[in-house]
Amino acid sequence: MFAATHAHRFKTILLIGLLLSPARLPAQAPQTPQTPAPPVPISAASKSSLRGLLAKQPARFRKAAARFYEERADALAWTADGKPTPQARALATMLRDADAKGLAPDDYGGPLWTTRLTQLDSVPAGEYALLQLDVGLTGAVLRYLSDLARGRVEPRAVDAEFDDKGKHAEIDAGLRALVSSGDLAAAVQAIEPPFPAYQRLEQALQVYLALARQDDGARPKPPKKSLAPGAPYPDAQRLAQLLRLVGDLPKDAAIDDTYGPALVEAVKRFQARNGLATDGRLTATTWKQLDRPLSDRVLQLQLSLERMRWLPRAFHEPPLVINIPEFRLHADDAQFHWTMSMEVVVGRAYHHRTPAFASQIQQVIFQPFWNVPANIAKKELEPELTAHPERWTSLGYELIGKSGEAVDGPFTEETRRSLAAGELRIRQKPGPRNALGRVKFVFPNDHQVYLHDTPTPAAFDKARRDFSHGCIRVQDPEKLAAWVLRDQPAWTPERVHDAMAGGEQLEVPLARPIPVLILYGTATVMEDGEVHFFQDIYGYDAELAQALAKQRAASSR
Repeated sequence: MFAATHAHRFKTILLIGLLLSPARLPAQAPQTPQTPAPPVPISAASKSSLRGLLAKQPARFRKAAARFYEERADALAWTADGKPTPQARALATMLRDADAKGLAPDDYGGPLWTTRLTQLDSVPAGEYALLQLDVGLTGAVLRYLSDLARGRVEPRAVDAEFDDKGKHAEIDAGLRALVSSGDLAAAVQAIEPPFPAYQRLEQALQVYLALARQDDGARPKPPKKSLAPGAPYPDAQRLAQLLRLVGDLPKDAAIDDTYGPALVEAVKRFQARNGLATDGRLTATTWKQLDRPLSDRVLQLQLSLERMRWLPRAFHEPPLVINIPEFRLHADDAQFHWTMSMEVVVGRAYHHRTPAFASQIQQVIFQPFWNVPANIAKKELEPELTAHPERWTSLGYELIGKSGEAVDGPFTEETRRSLAAGELRIRQKPGPRNALGRVKFVFPNDHQVYLHDTPTPAAFDKARRDFSHGCIRVQDPEKLAAWVLRDQPAWTPERVHDAMAGGEQLEVPLARPIPVLILYGTATVMEDGEVHFFQDIYGYDAELAQALAKQRAASSR
């Protein structure tokens, strides 16, 4: 993304060091003994009290909490001989430090549990008080596990379509495991998303929480006009301070009162990490990102973690992942490491947004026809083709009847009425001008969205690439087709190339469908440890933050 190789190496080493430095990570939950304390049965008289306490649990956790105690024959889980178990103490620490995972400690009692458990060391409690504490801690832990496994907000409330199949059973199993686990951190991690990308986000959040605490809020003054390399800049030192804080400028770089080479390279690194054109110019667009407080970056990381918790966990094949604000596609291997990445073009921000959902690629179509959606035909294509009827032939369009037959004849007012009535539709033949290019990748969904090639690759030269009607254009369709068909021996890279160059439509069903995840995350961490942020092009971060605030307010009542 920028020229200086040594600078890129510095950036990678610095950010990896930040992510992995033990001094910057919060204290880990203490290790707990492998041998659990024996279950403590409650008296017969207290069983009705237990039922009453369970009935007061939030509705969404009531059944899970009841199952938990039923499986334990109503024995207490978190105390033994009136004292907290080591597991309970470790859990109290975890709940207190929930912000390290992008959650709100107050949602789970915050430091309350440490205080209540510590009191038991010096002040004996009766059976009912112990029951209250036990059920309360169980409820807090259930909410914590659920929020880590499923997320705090239902995806459909914020324009995303993912289900949580199997996650309820995982939460129940996770609660049972915590009672006796010798490594609570590992037991909790077992119910979180298994993706390395999620784990890197979680580490980056801890770093940015620390950076936000160091951020004094002072920002360099923007120049009166776009600042080119080498121009005088009185506030260069303050800009350098900010770029050093986020790791884009070496600490020992010499800075004077000009926008000199060291600052230019640091700004290029900043631009590359923030989805901007890496020209090194201090434009209004770059200033808008430089001016954001680091607390905003913390929120972006938190919201991206939330969205990853909505995703499915198990896949029969490694998935293909498209991150809409990143304008990139990543192909995973079986361990969810990236084996291939490429740029994509997604739906327009204000008119044709690309939806977030999960599906499976079932078919590859070489030299596809484009069946023009009715709304595009009416609003865009019909006016153009009416004004320029010669483009019917040059662009390869044709009219298709209800039974699929081509209809001859000019585009007339009668033709337009037939299109409006659904008696005809417009189709574009395969060829070099076809809007889908040479190949498309088909996966079932209600949005008529798919991946495809494009005859206009110049869009990939832009930093911001939201130009489509909702479908996703891919930068290297031939490489993607070879990856999708890699397990079908007949489809060698050479045959894929020939099919891309052919003139006839060819439909290739996949022997094993490929999972595809289309998600929306404005923060991600590269495999080399570099933290990237992207613009909230659809306003979904703002919507999710509002939904989380509303959910927290409702829970506190």
